[in-house]
Amino acid sequence: MMAGDGLLVRVRPRLGRMTRAQTLALCDAALRFGNGHIDLTNRAGLQIRGVRDCDHPPLAHALAEVGLIDPDGAGETHAPVILNPDWTPGDDTETIALALIDRMRELPALPPKVGFAIDAGSTPALTHSPADFRIERDGAGASILRADGRDCGTATSAESAVDDIIAITRWFVASGGGQVGRMARHAAPLPQCADRRPAPPRDAAAVIAASPGRFSGAPFGRVEADNLRMAMSEKTYGVRLTPWRGLILEGDDGPSDDPADPLLRTCACPGAPACPQASVNTRDLAARLAPHVADLHVSGCAKGCARPAQAATVLTGRDGAFDLALNAHAGAPPVRAGLNPLQIIALFGAN
Repeated sequence: MMAGDGLLVRVRPRLGRMTRAQTLALCDAALRFGNGHIDLTNRAGLQIRGVRDCDHPPLAHALAEVGLIDPDGAGETHAPVILNPDWTPGDDTETIALALIDRMRELPALPPKVGFAIDAGSTPALTHSPADFRIERDGAGASILRADGRDCGTATSAESAVDDIIAITRWFVASGGGQVGRMARHAAPLPQCADRRPAPPRDAAAVIAASPGRFSGAPFGRVEADNLRMAMSEKTYGVRLTPWRGLILEGDDGPSDDPADPLLRTCACPGAPACPQASVNTRDLAARLAPHVADLHVSGCAKGCARPAQAATVLTGRDGAFDLALNAHAGAPPVRAGLNPLQIIALFGAN
């Protein structure tokens, strides 16, 4: 889609993982056909920024050559699938995810933002990541399928999980979910009794500790192509995407960045001038405020793309200034309106 700095091109690597060669090819493509900026999404995807119309076809060809996109484009229309980042080859997470990807054409036509979390590790890791249908573990370690917005799920197994996912998505569409758009907003009674409560979730630090490499954080989800190339040591044989604004560098045994770093916790969209909808610069202000505000969302406009959910403190750009709201979504009625960055910095003691 078009952004203020050119086309934004989304890439969803298979299983949320790239080989070393794919990662280097992605960096080369982002520099050659874009502006070198790569964004990490909260669904463990990538976005190459700054692509001109004339460079889109050769970019797509370069990505298809290394298997990062479907050559005929058909696979790119499928719903996103997020995996717990500490999955291992042959485990239930990989097995179910591969089976689901192979059977995507059996799903009904779903709303654009609907996605899946295959989170079949020891305990859930993706509880707070966006997904509409989740494969998780219950307190006894058994597999469950849980619809987003419901506290409990139904029993499933590695063998039946994809059949069960297909069945619940068909129910979702047949019961009006296509008009509602997301499972969490769909109030229709579930087709089966949901009485299996998921186990308490692991935090990001615990998942990273169990992952096959070092966690490299990306403030606000932005990675520069040159920096990504330099971040990979000689030991790095692959890169896994996470929904926590960072990457797992497989094989790298160096110290991980702290996923609780304020710059990784804080939400801020690219803002102006990168986004034509925004009237304010967002990330410079967010970086100043991050150490001082625990739950912060700085949005360039009322759309709130960086964080659809509520935040304790929300700053929304409007006509070149910021509106301040508390415990709200972007664009909510403000408690203070028309603030400039210096006023906001002083208000939160970030001088």
